[in-house]
Amino acid sequence: MTTEDHEAMSHLTPGKEGTSIPLRWDIEPTDSSIATLLEAERAVPTEVVKDLSLRAKIIDACGLTCTFCHNEGTPVAIDNPEGIITIRAVAGRSGRVSVFSDINEVDFLPGVMDPSKPEFKDSIVAIRDQIGLKELHLTGGEPTLHPQLSEVVRVARSAGYSVSMTSNGERGASKIKEYAQEGLAKINYSIFGTTPQELAMVQNDRYQDVSLASKKIEALHESIAEAADAGIKVGANIVMSNSAHNERVRRLLEEFDSRLDVRILPDLSNTHGSARAIYNLLFELGAVPVLNTVEAGSSNARVRYVLRNGRLISFKQIRPTRLEECDNCQFNNPTDCKEGFYGTRLYIDRQGGYRVGVCMQRMDLTIPINEFLSGDLSRQVVELRETEYNEINAQYTKEQIADADN
Repeated sequence: MTTEDHEAMSHLTPGKEGTSIPLRWDIEPTDSSIATLLEAERAVPTEVVKDLSLRAKIIDACGLTCTFCHNEGTPVAIDNPEGIITIRAVAGRSGRVSVFSDINEVDFLPGVMDPSKPEFKDSIVAIRDQIGLKELHLTGGEPTLHPQLSEVVRVARSAGYSVSMTSNGERGASKIKEYAQEGLAKINYSIFGTTPQELAMVQNDRYQDVSLASKKIEALHESIAEAADAGIKVGANIVMSNSAHNERVRRLLEEFDSRLDVRILPDLSNTHGSARAIYNLLFELGAVPVLNTVEAGSSNARVRYVLRNGRLISFKQIRPTRLEECDNCQFNNPTDCKEGFYGTRLYIDRQGGYRVGVCMQRMDLTIPINEFLSGDLSRQVVELRETEYNEINAQYTKEQIADADN
């Protein structure tokens, strides 16, 4: 997982009848194309769904060395072999980094979740029951490097979860059918480059090997094709920093069929410029917005577009959602807070202890699972979700009534 898997901050602006629409960019429409799309987004239906997912970091290993990796907030385990954190947000011998770990007060190294031990199922069941979850989303590192991934999926399915994961596709198609047979429903592929040259450029200096990157790209293509053929839902998250990245998005649309759900993410370091570039590309593609989706209890949001050929594409965003715990946080502002409250995360430490976290930038809020289950954070998670669900639905219901009256 990387910072490129997370979206730039959007801002609430007044909607009809004084309501707030969570999917509005705080940008001035500098040309007619942006103004057209912003206005069109206001006219399409909005669905409000609840965030019922748990993100589980099942393994720390990864075969890429992307310089912007957040590694779910934890230091790179292999670079700290003595079990004591000495290397944080710099690349160690592995070439990997964890960009938040120098400031997020993380105090543990990640381990590997073992689905054969009862603690794994006990933990995901306890959290499921405590805060009412339905989806287990597997992260890492790279989940497909977990030697027991099929068993992880099987156990999670037996616990009543639907199971999805984020992958960079580096392991290719070797185990995809096996995962599908165990019930893996969805894979979100993080796309860091659509050509070997692009992928090599974002790796640690020591690993900018185009020939190696070419093999990784080939494996990615194999993985996506195999997963789609196996009936697994496949999506691609790709960051578009500026208009120079137009061809990356176009390449994805050309090289993969419509089974791949392409989702464009803004660049965190160039929020408004990135958003403008995305809107301009959508306009060039003849895209028409058809649905706004807001995820109550999470900062996740998106606008669904349809292209001229009928293919769907999404513009993913982050809205400024916060827990009560965030009120006095030093990062609680649109510049420093990179993802708001994006959902609940499950970790395991080197000693085999399960921990629950709510923020990669505030890993001091990551606590032993028993403390989470008995403490106030679990209440905050549920209360935020239910309150937002009711309030946002009420906002849009009010708008519909106003439209009918007019």
